[in-house]
Amino acid sequence: MSKTKKIKSPTQMELVEPTFAALVKLGGSATVDEICEKVIELLELPDEIVDEPHRGNASQQTELEYQLAWARTRLKNYGAITNSKRGVWMITTDFADKTSVSRSAISEHIKKSRRAEKSKAESDILPENNDSSSGSGDIPEELEPWRTSLAEILHSMNPYAFERLAMLLLRECGFSQVRVTKKSGDGGIDGTGKLRINGIFSFNVAFQCKRYTGSVSAGDIRDFRGSLTTDIEKGVFITTGTFTRAAREEASNAGKQQIDLVDGEEFIDKLIEYRLGVTEKMIYTVDRGFFEKV
Repeated sequence: MSKTKKIKSPTQMELVEPTFAALVKLGGSATVDEICEKVIELLELPDEIVDEPHRGNASQQTELEYQLAWARTRLKNYGAITNSKRGVWMITTDFADKTSVSRSAISEHIKKSRRAEKSKAESDILPENNDSSSGSGDIPEELEPWRTSLAEILHSMNPYAFERLAMLLLRECGFSQVRVTKKSGDGGIDGTGKLRINGIFSFNVAFQCKRYTGSVSAGDIRDFRGSLTTDIEKGVFITTGTFTRAAREEASNAGKQQIDLVDGEEFIDKLIEYRLGVTEKMIYTVDRGFFEKV
């Protein structure tokens, strides 16, 4: 009886071309989630690859999300794409008329960059599929050490402290009348609130916040949807973990009440946006070229 060969997740260098192609297909700009979904579609990746967790850090990313973060950084350093502070990625003007990029050209660019920074003895060792980081300035924004540290803190928080943090964040996001209706033993909470839009429209919202280190399944989404009462107009599921592809498909299932999803990375993004538990510091660098020209 033959053994089934395990399918390997694509590496960062195998993803640079599909990532650029995804942005082209999406009109030149897209969010991280949109890029990920388009790459999955273009490569026809199976669920076992899409949902495979990355075990190298505490951010609770999937392996695919981790490798895509590096792929975007490679493309950014190559000058093909850039990103805004709001997390939207876009093709640069220099590549606006391009429909594809060359993986080998990007690999060569990485080699040249390293040779410029290091001695020749250290620089001529980068294989085309090298997936390791290459210095602090080359780390994808999603993988910065402080984000990993923040993810670890969230996962280790007392459930009641996490509940207070989740409620505070919801209020900062514009929710009012936030009430906890149920506490669960896994650090998750269920509750309700009102979300007012532009001071005119308001919606009754039910939410679930799950302090979780794994992936939320489609069954979890169905259970949450099944608990919603008729007066609830919107459901929001927040987790410090990730959502499986099946869970995302279930949340947006046509004909059923739509559920908005916020995963661990997006939760951290919101903490940053509202400056909850994080402080931005200015770092000065010395411009040696300036002094040489004086």
